[in-house]
Amino acid sequence: MKRFLKGLSVAVLALAVLAGATAAWKHEEITRLMAVNTLFHEDRIVGNFSGMDALFHHVVMDGGTHAPLPRGPKAAMPEGFDDWIEVRAVTGIVVLKDGQIVHESYHRGTTSEDRRISWSVAKSVLSLLLGTLHHDGTIPNLDAPVTDYAPDLADSAYDGVTIRQVAQVASGVAFDEDYLDFWSDINRMGRVLALGGTMDGFSIGQRNRRGEAGVDWQYVSIDTHVLGMVIRGATGRSIAELMEDGFFRPLGMERDPIYLTDGRGVEFVLGGLNMTTRDYARIGQLVAQDGHWQGEELVPADWIAHSTQASAPGGALYGYQWWLAPDAPPGEVYGRGVYGQFLWIDRARQVVIAVNAADRGFRTPGAHASSTAMFRAIAAGLADPTQTEGEG
Repeated sequence: MKRFLKGLSVAVLALAVLAGATAAWKHEEITRLMAVNTLFHEDRIVGNFSGMDALFHHVVMDGGTHAPLPRGPKAAMPEGFDDWIEVRAVTGIVVLKDGQIVHESYHRGTTSEDRRISWSVAKSVLSLLLGTLHHDGTIPNLDAPVTDYAPDLADSAYDGVTIRQVAQVASGVAFDEDYLDFWSDINRMGRVLALGGTMDGFSIGQRNRRGEAGVDWQYVSIDTHVLGMVIRGATGRSIAELMEDGFFRPLGMERDPIYLTDGRGVEFVLGGLNMTTRDYARIGQLVAQDGHWQGEELVPADWIAHSTQASAPGGALYGYQWWLAPDAPPGEVYGRGVYGQFLWIDRARQVVIAVNAADRGFRTPGAHASSTAMFRAIAAGLADPTQTEGEG
């Protein structure tokens, strides 16, 4: 009997420990789900965007030497700049001219140390990684099917889609990108991330198509996750490891970057990169310098040139994970994320503008056009200071 009671007490204790561990796991899961549901609330959005590592699974990457960017003479900003900062809820902006900081400011209680969420600017950074792997022969043929490197996508909506087509977000996969609809595909994907699910599994589970791959262009964020699956399959390494070795250590980031991950540690490559605003500008400067950094070619110059041209089908102003504005002059390209994230690059003028924001009105008519106009005014003023009537 004593032996039985002792065994029973051990079993009860084990169940109690298991219950406690389960409760703790559920608490974390519920916390992340609540974070997703309140991520963009007016009273939380600024703090959330600067503290995503406290809300989600993540991996910290080695940023190298933490070298500061050089500083140049402070530049005057165009007329209307301060009003634009306020209306567009900018939290941080860094402007580089010829690789030097000529304007830097932080707003809404944020600081230069904040690692801010990139959202879809992360897509453009992933494009740089694809370029290096294409150049070195790891992924030699962009017209190969994605299933060559991600065979689990066979029989999914991605069966038969090529690497080039996902790079141009022209897969033809049906995917609802409406951030304001709780039941949209993009928001369901967010809940998978929050609940510690698998992004690969979510992608493999896609079954619906809206049309033939490569015929026209429609912005589908999950295409970028599939591109990440291809890169992982081709290299046998994580995206975080590849980014560390290929970019972050050589660039000497000011703070170690962070990727949000799913429950299996797979990076949220379509929007989960978190860096300081200065370090986003550092990535932009790498592009402005045609992939070169301190005498070393980190990205092939021909990839920079090709990937930042409008090559997507249907006349879309989109390259390989990069955007172009209407009537873009040669060398002008940008990365763009929801709620006002921008990485604007004018290679001809050697101007880079990195912007982080918490702009809940980013979809209002004229919002995007006003930012485009401001970036062009900043670049023109830096090229010809007599055009700038200084503010800030």
